[in-house]
Amino acid sequence: MSDWKPTACLICSLNCGIEVQTEGGHITRVRADKNHPVSQGYLCEKAQRMDAYQQGRDRLSSPMRRRADGSYEAIDWDTAISEIAGKLAAVRDQHGGESIFYYGGGAQGNHLPGVYSQSTLAALGVRYRSNALAQEKTGEAWVQARMFGCGIHHDFEHAEVGLLIGKNPWQSHGFPRARLVLREIAADPNRALIVIDPRKSETAAMADFHLAIRPGTDAWCLGALAAILVQDGLANRDWMADHVANAEPVLEALARIPVSQFAEVCGVDEALLRAAARRMAGAETMASMEDLGMQMGVHSTLGSYLHRLIIGLTGAFGRKGTSYAFIPFRPLGAGGGGASSKTSGERNFRRSPVTGFPVVMGLIPCNAITEEILTDHPHRFRAMIVESANPVHSLADSARMREALRALDVSVVIDVAMTETARAADYVLPASSQFEKAEASFFNFEPEANAFQLRHPLFPPREGTLEEGEIHARLCEALGVFGEAEVAPLRAAAEKGLDHLAMAFMQTIGANPALMPVASVLLYRALRKVLPEGMSNAAGVWGVAQLFVQAFPEEAARAGHTGPLAGNRLFEAILGSPSGTVFARQDAEDSWKRLRSPGQQINLHIPEMIDALLALDPAGPPRDAEYPFILSAGERRTETSNTSIRNPDWLRKGELESTLRIHPEDAAALGLADGAPVEVVSRRARARTVVECHEGSRRGHVSLPNGLGLDVVGEDGTVKRHGVALNELTDYRWRDSVVGTPWHKYVPVRLEPVG
Repeated sequence: MSDWKPTACLICSLNCGIEVQTEGGHITRVRADKNHPVSQGYLCEKAQRMDAYQQGRDRLSSPMRRRADGSYEAIDWDTAISEIAGKLAAVRDQHGGESIFYYGGGAQGNHLPGVYSQSTLAALGVRYRSNALAQEKTGEAWVQARMFGCGIHHDFEHAEVGLLIGKNPWQSHGFPRARLVLREIAADPNRALIVIDPRKSETAAMADFHLAIRPGTDAWCLGALAAILVQDGLANRDWMADHVANAEPVLEALARIPVSQFAEVCGVDEALLRAAARRMAGAETMASMEDLGMQMGVHSTLGSYLHRLIIGLTGAFGRKGTSYAFIPFRPLGAGGGGASSKTSGERNFRRSPVTGFPVVMGLIPCNAITEEILTDHPHRFRAMIVESANPVHSLADSARMREALRALDVSVVIDVAMTETARAADYVLPASSQFEKAEASFFNFEPEANAFQLRHPLFPPREGTLEEGEIHARLCEALGVFGEAEVAPLRAAAEKGLDHLAMAFMQTIGANPALMPVASVLLYRALRKVLPEGMSNAAGVWGVAQLFVQAFPEEAARAGHTGPLAGNRLFEAILGSPSGTVFARQDAEDSWKRLRSPGQQINLHIPEMIDALLALDPAGPPRDAEYPFILSAGERRTETSNTSIRNPDWLRKGELESTLRIHPEDAAALGLADGAPVEVVSRRARARTVVECHEGSRRGHVSLPNGLGLDVVGEDGTVKRHGVALNELTDYRWRDSVVGTPWHKYVPVRLEPVG
């Protein structure tokens, strides 16, 4: 058995630092890494599943090509790269690069594919892309851009009051050391926790104020809270005078909100709403956070706006223990677009080409993707690259997504496994796993000491797989965008040292600026044999470090990365700190200089959102008499993971079962008992599961867990579905009207007992 090796958990966006022992290609033991600068020895039980990821049953060891009959054949890498580059180039040359669509770029812990894919997309002139952020966060980003002009996060550790909207950090985390922080707040009589959630989740059970709303009524609840702050004179007017702009039309609108009616719609006692509003207003500091429970529901963009109105009305920004503007090591949204292409003309690339949805964070709405393909529109998508993502399983309306993939001229999947999406693609390129190469996450949101961990490989790459740096370098070479003549001087400089590389890189780009869009693969070719053994996939991080110190020199210097070549010093620190290193330091008050809104003030007024607030239906969200229950399609539970875990052996003797949580009284009314089989029926499909009577469920509200419903290859070679595939039940048309986020938490269904 080997010594303990630092790495990270891959289950959620916190990517807590862990140490592991390995033996015979397996991760055999897992413990918390006390040297990780953010998690600091914190860990939950989910990290014990890391070997199940590494040992996924349907991992690949050769590129695969789809035959005419729908089966797949193994092909060699040279053939795969040549054919894929040729077919994508043909689409580009005939229809323009904007007809090629890119989805993905990194799961919870492998974000380096997104660094290298930029080069391939630039070589092809790709203009449109999306990923899982457009499933959840684009409404939040749309609002933040108009109110703050930057991204914000939330300091619960030092907050007097914590407000959680559609979020259960006990299971989904979302901020460092979440369970410890929740316990600390709950145990302190001078602090309070306010939770808005239909369910009595683990977090809601700890709350001082649980606002158990009816499903889909977040906007009514938040609107009532904001209105109470104004109508009862609780808003922090002194703070607002200095820090917010355009308040008057907002205050006037909130003064007109019928609080009693809104309370009735959301199903929360008005007295409880008023008590919660008073507690927020009376707090010295408040941190607040929303998540999928609201962001995948009705009026989700409006909910994000109302959440930030509450921040502005209470003064909960720019101080320790409140919300703050974070410093990203690398932005999570899409980077710069590809090269111009022949059909661009006067196209508006700020909207999707067919449906006209806004492009937010460089991403088009996931729920619009199939409409952008299944049409005769001249600007439809004709090719698709999917990387480290599984849209057939994770996006709404799986049947339609499969149809869309098969309608494309060519589709390519880059992934570690033969996923549900891979089984619908023309080509599948097998990547090395996250534990077989250098990898990293760009979820860097800390308030003061912001850290980045470059993970070192635990195992050699599986035979037949390649890391993403190599895959994209080969694609770019096959597309003819660079060759040995461009790489040789950079490689020679890198062999002399990073400082020589910095000078050579500036000279190369200065002489040929067209190489800048493919810089990541140039760096990969130049550095892969210079970097420590197994760390070649880290080459792109060198470029990220250079860009970061240029953008945030003061914050990098505070963390010790200084000098004329500070980017090199930062990269050296990252390479030499396998548990992670602090790349920036700031104070909460520095948030104000991050605001890109006029006057560095919070803009309270978004006219479209005020109109939407005043137009909320007094009858509440839409209901369907034929489908009387509201399904939350995707609930975090202790026994579930993300869909990177494709080996069911880690739980319940290989049988991952999705149980339908339902209030006992609802179950009794249907004649259902614990463990009884039941059909969950939506307007799109039906799925069979078993009942789990759960006191924490609200009447009329049922839920199924995330991370299951995977079609996994069994030990005998047959494919078996484990649990309910949620998006067989959902519909791409159920979406937010502003940015298109799906209503996964508001799916009308009926329940039919079996037998």
